[in-house]
Amino acid sequence: MAGEPLILKVRAALATVADPATGRNIIASGRVQGLSASPSGVVRFTLEAAGGKEKEAMDLLEKARTAAAGVEGVTRVAAVATAHQAGPAKSPPPRGHSNPLGLRQDRRAGLEDSLLGVRNVIAVASGKGGVGKSTVAANLAVALARSGLKAGLLDADIYGPSLPTLFGLKDKPEIRDGRILPARAFGLKAMSIGLIVDPDKALAWRGPMVMSAVRQLISDVDWGELDVLVVDTPPGTGDAQLTLGQSKKLTGAIIVSTPQELALADVKRGVGLFRRLDVPILGVVENMAWLETEDGARQYLFGKGGAERAAREFDAPFLGALPIFPELREASDAGAPLAATAPDSPAGEAFASLAAKVRDLLIP
Repeated sequence: MAGEPLILKVRAALATVADPATGRNIIASGRVQGLSASPSGVVRFTLEAAGGKEKEAMDLLEKARTAAAGVEGVTRVAAVATAHQAGPAKSPPPRGHSNPLGLRQDRRAGLEDSLLGVRNVIAVASGKGGVGKSTVAANLAVALARSGLKAGLLDADIYGPSLPTLFGLKDKPEIRDGRILPARAFGLKAMSIGLIVDPDKALAWRGPMVMSAVRQLISDVDWGELDVLVVDTPPGTGDAQLTLGQSKKLTGAIIVSTPQELALADVKRGVGLFRRLDVPILGVVENMAWLETEDGARQYLFGKGGAERAAREFDAPFLGALPIFPELREASDAGAPLAATAPDSPAGEAFASLAAKVRDLLIP
């Protein structure tokens, strides 16, 4: 397996884990859903564990995590199990669908009413995982703050929150009068479900819980006065994107993709979803466009210009290409976004340029 892409290696490793319900492996039995592997080695998947038996689901999930973590090149495994109940639960869950975060009160406030002090809300989205969307969203938010805007960053990825790692945040937020006070880091306000729930406990939440959690991360967080709130959405086109789009509060969406020809389909999905929700497309960003060698030459590791061509085909603005910055991965893993810690570096300047374009779109 030495020459195979990481995701294929992980898939093969997961195929060694037996599904106790069928006797087949968890890949063949269709238990593994949403499998992705990022260039930095972060593996994500959902384990569909039938039967509603939490302990069995958690045991199987631990075996799957161990198998994936043992693959060379994997740096972190973010996986959850969803256990389906065969019948009614014996006792009601401690957190209802309308209040999954378990706050003292369910405010049930409309998203528009909760964000009266926020002038612009931008969704950063991607058609699939592994394109560096969260890194782009985090550094864009920091760069917008450095440009003089009052900025915030919401990590809306319920299953695979990355903001705590990207910003080096560990402390649980303070809750005051039933509202969550966002963390403050690198000149902006930031919030993620990863700061609220136990990081070692898998979230077995279905669609209604996910949608309510996203709503609470918006309406039950005291964002205050902001010029722009950047929302890092989960990969794909699912519940979180629908919740944001239907709120009628989104100023626009930015689609992050990679250069290969497959980017055409990814951009199409992202653009199509937001346009169906009447959300303007602010632009497409081509990430990991090339790697610059020591002699200044460019190596196009993932193809060339696919996202830019897709943007043209779907009549969406192209906001530019971001090359591969090896130091960006190291800084992200260390919780020190380069847009803040090294603004004069090539990566810092690239995100400042991107932020300037976005700012011009928001504030003509």
